[in-house]
Amino acid sequence: MNWQQDEPKVIDEEMLKQAIEEQGPQGQAGDISKKEGIQYEDVLQLRLDYRNILKIYHLWHFTSLTKLQLDNNVIARIEGLENLTHLVWLDLSFNNIEVIEGLDSLVKLQDLSLFNNRISVIENLDALQDLHILSFGNNAIAQLENVLYLRKFKNLRTLNLAGNPICEEEMYKTFVTAYLPDLVYLDYRLLDEQTRETANTKYKYAIEGMQQTELQKQQAMEAQKISNEELQLHKDAFVEFLNGPQLFNSMCDEDPDGEKLSLLPGMEAFKTEALCVQIFDAGLTQHAQRTAEVESFFTCSREAVADNRQKAAQIAADFESSRRQKIVEMHQITDVELLEDHISSCQEQANQFSETLMSLELQLVDQLEDIFKDFERNVSDMVGGFIEYVQGIYPFCRDLENQHHEQQLEIALATLEKVVKNELEEEIPDDMAMVNTYFNKDTVTNAVSASHDTHLLKIDNREDELLTRINNWMSGLLKSIHDEEVKRNRKRISEIRNYVSYVKDELEDMRMSEHH
Repeated sequence: MNWQQDEPKVIDEEMLKQAIEEQGPQGQAGDISKKEGIQYEDVLQLRLDYRNILKIYHLWHFTSLTKLQLDNNVIARIEGLENLTHLVWLDLSFNNIEVIEGLDSLVKLQDLSLFNNRISVIENLDALQDLHILSFGNNAIAQLENVLYLRKFKNLRTLNLAGNPICEEEMYKTFVTAYLPDLVYLDYRLLDEQTRETANTKYKYAIEGMQQTELQKQQAMEAQKISNEELQLHKDAFVEFLNGPQLFNSMCDEDPDGEKLSLLPGMEAFKTEALCVQIFDAGLTQHAQRTAEVESFFTCSREAVADNRQKAAQIAADFESSRRQKIVEMHQITDVELLEDHISSCQEQANQFSETLMSLELQLVDQLEDIFKDFERNVSDMVGGFIEYVQGIYPFCRDLENQHHEQQLEIALATLEKVVKNELEEEIPDDMAMVNTYFNKDTVTNAVSASHDTHLLKIDNREDELLTRINNWMSGLLKSIHDEEVKRNRKRISEIRNYVSYVKDELEDMRMSEHH
């Protein structure tokens, strides 16, 4: 039964293992690979073509994959590729895809083929700015406007739209050439200078207008990007919106009556901005220090691992060279007892080799633990110092709020009394007409107190949020480092054991063959 007659399939573990074994190393290298187990995260290329696949699934572990073939299947939707962030080459040709989607995380993609699908709109490719080669041949693209979408891809050099309704337009080739001036190949053919000159002449003014619009959009996007990056920096420092009056403004957003009370004649502005800016500046300063400390830690850790790996690799290379030579020599031995002595000797050497590598790994574990303890102490001191500083500033914010409350209550009551006696000389703003509706001292007092409680709660919540987030950042970072080290150590021990097990199995096979 051929693949066209099979039931549509979902990518599963069995299919993946079969594909990797077929495409992976063969012979002795393949045997070692099978014994060690398939490490999906180490696979660089994967072919899953002609397998009648309907749904893309189970690919999230292939984080190192650079080339993926999913052509000649029955895939209806692009999905399940989110973790393949190193993908450079992707073939989804000859499927049943109608909508371009699910590619946003593939930012390194350079070559994408969606040839022979059911696509009518070119869209959802904005993140793929490294695209060099793009194939939409034999689809259902009918509008020339789709070409304009591709202007944002400055690295695009090869485009295939052959076999689409768009190609039937009289000015198709000229239009594409004019609006994609960096294109080198269109529909399998090199674009010649005559075509370029004709295109530039015909669409000169239209393109100039579009370029001006694009420039304005680009400038707006760059400004927004700078703003977003700045905000993200502030968030990473846990001090966003503390570099101005935003804290007070947020109080007013949740306290409309309090905002109106602040308009009473004689009321002074709530002056928390200077204190907030102090916290903001301290936060940015310490964020820079924390970032430097984190980078220093990871640099030291990587260097320690690399140095240890280099030593282990040299030991392993020397052992493997010696082992292979002895295997050749043992194949020439005909005396059973002599062969048994050699096998026993090789097994002992394998044990010594294992102990050497395990000892080297233990040294690395101890070294990394020392590095981690220093880092943990340093970052804890930094975070603790910043928390202490913040907790020293916020009481002043509360004191200012208390003073503001007392002033507001005093002025509100005095204003109410003047209103009642019709002695108010200043004109009350329209927003303050609500004062006339309070009627009595208790109502005014309750309104001012409610505003005060709202302000204090906002101040307390912002302090709690800052302290909680920075503590969570520290504990999360330390935990992730610890977990990654445990994972690295277990993987390394497994590698050593699997290799030594393979060596001993080979020796045991040799012993059994001699006895038979």
